[in-house]
Amino acid sequence: MKTTRRDFLKGSGALVVSFSTAGFGTAFSYPQGPFDTHKSHIDPAKLDSWLAIAGDGSVTAYTGKVDMGQGMFTAQTQLVAEELCVAVQRVKLIQGDTDVCPDQGTTSGSQSTPTNFNTGNLAQAAATAREALIEMASQRLGERADQLRVSDGVVSGGSRHISYAELIGSRRFNLQLNAAAKRRTSADWKVLGKPVPSLDRPELMTGRFEFVHNLRVPGMLHGRMVRPPEVGATVTSVDESSVRQIPGVVKVVRRENLVGVVAEKQWQAIEAARRLKVLWKPGVGLPQQSAFYESMRKRPSRDTLLVDSKDVDNRLASAKSVIKGSYVYPYQMHGSIGSSCAVADVKSDRATVWSATQSVYPTRSVVSKLLNLPLEKVRVIYTRGSGCYGLNGADAVSFDAAVLSQAVGKPVRVQLSRQDEMAWENYGSACVIDQRAGLDDQGTIVAWECDTWSASRGGRPGYEQPGNVITGVLLGHEPEPVTPRAAAEPAGELRNRSNLAPSYIAGCVAGKCAGAGKIRSERVLSHTVDGPFFTGPLRSPLRIQNTFAHECFMDELCVQAKADPVAFRIQHLSEQRIIDVLKAAADAAKWKSAPLRAKHVSSTGTANGRGVACVAYEGNNGYAALIADMSVDLATGRVEPQRFVMAIDSGPISNPDGLRNQTEGGILQGTSRSLLEEVTWDEKKVTSTDWQTYRSLYLDFKVPAVDVVLVNRADGPALGAGETAITVVPAAIGNAIFDATGVRLREVPFTPERVKAAIVQARSGENG
Repeated sequence: MKTTRRDFLKGSGALVVSFSTAGFGTAFSYPQGPFDTHKSHIDPAKLDSWLAIAGDGSVTAYTGKVDMGQGMFTAQTQLVAEELCVAVQRVKLIQGDTDVCPDQGTTSGSQSTPTNFNTGNLAQAAATAREALIEMASQRLGERADQLRVSDGVVSGGSRHISYAELIGSRRFNLQLNAAAKRRTSADWKVLGKPVPSLDRPELMTGRFEFVHNLRVPGMLHGRMVRPPEVGATVTSVDESSVRQIPGVVKVVRRENLVGVVAEKQWQAIEAARRLKVLWKPGVGLPQQSAFYESMRKRPSRDTLLVDSKDVDNRLASAKSVIKGSYVYPYQMHGSIGSSCAVADVKSDRATVWSATQSVYPTRSVVSKLLNLPLEKVRVIYTRGSGCYGLNGADAVSFDAAVLSQAVGKPVRVQLSRQDEMAWENYGSACVIDQRAGLDDQGTIVAWECDTWSASRGGRPGYEQPGNVITGVLLGHEPEPVTPRAAAEPAGELRNRSNLAPSYIAGCVAGKCAGAGKIRSERVLSHTVDGPFFTGPLRSPLRIQNTFAHECFMDELCVQAKADPVAFRIQHLSEQRIIDVLKAAADAAKWKSAPLRAKHVSSTGTANGRGVACVAYEGNNGYAALIADMSVDLATGRVEPQRFVMAIDSGPISNPDGLRNQTEGGILQGTSRSLLEEVTWDEKKVTSTDWQTYRSLYLDFKVPAVDVVLVNRADGPALGAGETAITVVPAAIGNAIFDATGVRLREVPFTPERVKAAIVQARSGENG
């Protein structure tokens, strides 16, 4: 159980003491979007909302950004320690508890480090506290503030010193955050920028770490959900007679189309759910998978015109050559090794939910709505679960647990079955991307056009959309609709948040060019269509799909221009940071410049190839370039990675080991998604619901050499890191397969069957 602020203050004998706010700046403004911070009972403009210093000088910090395994716990602890000039060991970080932590929206989109590092929130709170403490010490020591120095929580001047504990221990600051508080520069860093080992590593390695799956609450029961047998099915009746003889069964719960059982022990709940006789009315059926991509183009869509120079058609008409390519990317799932789990304790007047959600405040809001409880009576405590980096079943199972707990009036733990997790989670979107570009006499790209179709249904529930996940729909709520609309003219500066636009276009909108490239004849149009399955963010949502198409198509243009893939990319880029990571990766990989050409297709032996891809992630939230060395067994189509070399620029590096770990992990997850992962279905239901039918990298996978070059921009703003690396993997692998075989694959995953079929088809074309 986690302590509340009241418990903390009681335990430390805190007194409430006021300090003047004279000389301190005004509070920051905070965004109010559906997934951003909302007004809550904890005022983010107040310093005490972020930090407390105990009587022993230890620091407690509060953050809404949570660690799902990406290293945020360690990085945020380092950040607080650095700005307060204390040792890491003296900082206790509490994350994602709605009773004590500020609302920082959702931990997603590689925004957590920028949010807390750059201009506000946690870092600015620590800087405000440091300056306030120095000012207090100045008055106590009789020294000018600018003559004082701080080391490990002790302020010194002349021959005298005073500790933070003596200055403020167990009392409140009663100050506003100061936007003008001076941050420590990278030249002064003692803790940041250092390879501090993950603070949770000892517990993780020794099995003592408490995941939400391990959580036990006194009097806790176990629940199991009974999901529909097919998409769109609804409950006609529930016959409980078959479970009455099972010992320990407490209750069968039905609310609308949500059905679950609660028992004293987990095995009892599992058996009861298996035996329970539920009669379902069939759904309307699913589209044929083999024709699904083509059908997406025909569906009503919500269109967005990202950029349009108005001259693309004319420039293409006058180009020496025009190249076209269509790329498709499947639904993919998070495929968490452990299925999602949550624990809820719902009383008549209040509720506590322990959840692995990435958005504790939005989850709190939805739980309040589903249980019809006042918002202030609901507490959500982040407790780490299965890593997902997006939206797996963590939110849905939290709602499941809350509903079952309310029904029995006791704490209930719910863990989804493997099949329920895989059949009903929010998948990464399926996409179709059409590319068209023109080259002039010199082989320079003169125009680029891109159309993207993406399938969408639901998404993060946010603060008020329970129907965006399966539990909400079963309870009678509708998913957020995809309302068809024609595209409006682009307005304002280009925002390439989904990497819809290739990195090579100038991105000129309303007289401002915000793209990373030089191509000024440009048109990018996106079409969002209503899909048959729940979708949501899966690591690098839409970024990985779009970048796969952009970077593979860039290689197709290289072939037409008979150009070296690295040099050709640099030729069309204007942003120096993406050029720098591309050069750094090429240097580290010892890239040998040579024109990229189509080649004869062989059908025997093993072929080796090298591919490259780069990205300005979200336009300006990180830069990465990857060079992939791959081998292809030409007889079987099996693709195996031999070596990856990646250069990544995420701004100032908080923890080089952490960044390197994230980069390596992103490459491996990207490899799995490139070579194996794909959701499958029949006319009624999802059929990839276990590890035989949904394939991913197994533990016996031979991990290739992975070299990571960290490009440190010590004095710039912090940028995203967690999603940047994975974004370029499918394209680099696809380009390496082409380099090895002469076969261009435009569909992920690159399974042995698909690669072999492409080789056979290419051979037939050569011989025909």
